Amino acid sequence: MAVARADAPVMLAAEAELAIVASSRVIQELADDDTPHYGVSTGFGALATKHIPTDRRTALQHSLIRSHAAGSGPEVEREVVRALMLLRLATLATGRTGVRLETAQAYAGLLNAGITPVVHEYGSLGCSGDLAPLAHCALVLTGEGFVTDALGVRRPAAEALAAAGLTPVALREKEGLALINGTDGMLGQLLLAAADLRRLLRTADLTAAMSVEALLGTDAVFAADLQALRPHPGQAASAANLRAILAGSPIMASHRDPHACTRVQDAYSLRCAPQVHGAARDTLAHAEAVAGRELAAAVDNPVVTVDGRVESNGNFHGAPVGYVLDFLAIAVADLASMAERRTDRLLDVARSHGLPPFLSHDAGVDSGYMIAQYTQAAIVSELKRLAAPASVDSIPSSAMQEDHVSMGWSAARKLRRALDGLTRVLAIELLTAARALDLRAPLAPAPATGAVVARLRNTVAGPGPDRYLAPEIDAAVALVADGNALTAAESVTGPLH
Repeated sequence: MAVARADAPVMLAAEAELAIVASSRVIQELADDDTPHYGVSTGFGALATKHIPTDRRTALQHSLIRSHAAGSGPEVEREVVRALMLLRLATLATGRTGVRLETAQAYAGLLNAGITPVVHEYGSLGCSGDLAPLAHCALVLTGEGFVTDALGVRRPAAEALAAAGLTPVALREKEGLALINGTDGMLGQLLLAAADLRRLLRTADLTAAMSVEALLGTDAVFAADLQALRPHPGQAASAANLRAILAGSPIMASHRDPHACTRVQDAYSLRCAPQVHGAARDTLAHAEAVAGRELAAAVDNPVVTVDGRVESNGNFHGAPVGYVLDFLAIAVADLASMAERRTDRLLDVARSHGLPPFLSHDAGVDSGYMIAQYTQAAIVSELKRLAAPASVDSIPSSAMQEDHVSMGWSAARKLRRALDGLTRVLAIELLTAARALDLRAPLAPAPATGAVVARLRNTVAGPGPDRYLAPEIDAAVALVADGNALTAAESVTGPLH
């Protein structure tokens, strides 16, 4: 996160430099060998049986990078490119790839200079790793292609390298292959997504608590002993958050009398929030475990083993990462779906327990938040489509040599879009629940939810006649995306789980 989002500098440790030098010697010893060695003296993919003469082997590496830098479509986000570059550098630092020390140092130099290669949306099948995205980065290392510099200006790579005092790299045997054979793009996006989803899961607990309170629901179902009957760790964490956020609520206290309250049970979207939010947490924990193992991996083909062998392998296949990226998209869609149902309940006079239709000021003249829920519904419908797994698809490539691919990059791209959608859905729930809480006056909300409403009111006015709504939704989206909604709640509750 520090490198991808905050431009933290990087450097190679001394032990990494020693490991890099040792494995590069192994490759150089093979450079003049007449025995075919994949990636050193042969072509690639379906051309792996093609022997390359000694005097053409460095040209082979440059040709590999130029031909594989074949991406198309919109530019990928800067943080994604920096994440994948860092992860590729981390693999180079293991000493299992055979690159020279100066090549690894040059890669670190790109990151430290804030030079971001232009990488495109389409091009990776997730096998052999994220070839096209990584090839666009390697191309820049050689002084070709295009970049965005530290000031955000798009310019030719050679020009940006010169301005930063960096020298283009002339690739040697196997180096081109080592720079592109990895799962770094999909893994980088998984790690970024996991960090964002951790925040959004706590935010979902917050917005759910606000809706429960505004709908005069009960927090009794979130009791620790009830939750312990089904001992999923994510469920326990979510319920604990809901209890903390709703603690001390005068609105809750106002309807605790069983003789005055005629409702026996709340709707599922209220009562079952810990179960759904908790399942998403446990799914994320599994995805993070997979990511942790992938972070410990040295993914390349061929690989230089610890005892100095150069061996072909299939470790570049993105299935482990692709599966969990798809799994997270399912959880994100379900979180958003439940949040939308709570929002709809707040707007429906038949189910909102005394709130005005659509939370409007003058129903009929005013539509209130009617269409905000339409926006939520449109997003949730999109999220359901994005939940269809990419990893079950496979399109053979390279003349059937690469006949089963992971589509992990595609899974990562759609998860990023899904997280943006979840952010917007939760923001609309927050906006709606905040207005509903205001309309419960003179009853006051809990200290934590009240702090969130007060923070929202710094940028969005309270109930009143209809106003231009899109900017208010955007303000709520910003409050969720930058974590300020959570910060307001946690100023009362302390850190949430």
